[in-house]
Amino acid sequence: MARVPLIAGNWKMYRTAADGAALARDLCRRLGSRGGVEVAVFPPFPALAAVGAALAGSAIALGAQDMHWEKEGAFTGAVSAGMLLDVGCRFVILGHSERRQHFGESDGTVQRKVRAALAAGLTPIVCVGETLGERDAGQPLAVVSRQVQAALEGVTGGDLPRLILAYEPVWAIGTGRTATPAQAQEVHAALRRLLGEHGGGSATRILYGGSVKPENALALLGQPDIDGALVGGASLVAEQFAQIVEAVPVA
Repeated sequence: MARVPLIAGNWKMYRTAADGAALARDLCRRLGSRGGVEVAVFPPFPALAAVGAALAGSAIALGAQDMHWEKEGAFTGAVSAGMLLDVGCRFVILGHSERRQHFGESDGTVQRKVRAALAAGLTPIVCVGETLGERDAGQPLAVVSRQVQAALEGVTGGDLPRLILAYEPVWAIGTGRTATPAQAQEVHAALRRLLGEHGGGSATRILYGGSVKPENALALLGQPDIDGALVGGASLVAEQFAQIVEAVPVA
């Protein structure tokens, strides 16, 4: 099965509703005619509705940066899958290293969110990745394998094509450092084999994230097991984000 590349822009805690809508309109102008690739943006919660309205009628999809696993309840500060669907989201990022590091999210927490997202009809982008200490200790494959195994618990082979993985080495997020194309491909290939053990390796998309920029996008996206990018800082600059989209090899 052909895997359509995806370029996803994680805006993190940047952009108000008005600023986000302006950025979205700029992206629509720049990317309106680009085919052969999916594009999605992930604004902060308060900007979702305004950005969704700005994207209306375009091919750029809307996503959220997190969600709770329950449908509703006394969970102050949280949002549910149904709320995200209500404002037009198709995707949701789960298990980002910043959520794990700063908000105490565990592999078990991520697993519950993955199952809830799939049940609701959202496409989860599940982030995995090792710290610098874990890489220096020769543990990157062990770490990401543990994270993926936990995230996939209870996920059937039929749901795997609906799930997306994002390999984001923690030491490369926001640091300006990037895994070399060979380093990234090694981990992506290992993840592909692991997915195959669950019955879905060939169809599941695996993105690379971690200081992706126009200067390194072409080399990273040219690797056989890299199906797109989860872009941080460069997604906040329309010209840079569009250049990364344009770097996707045309099939």
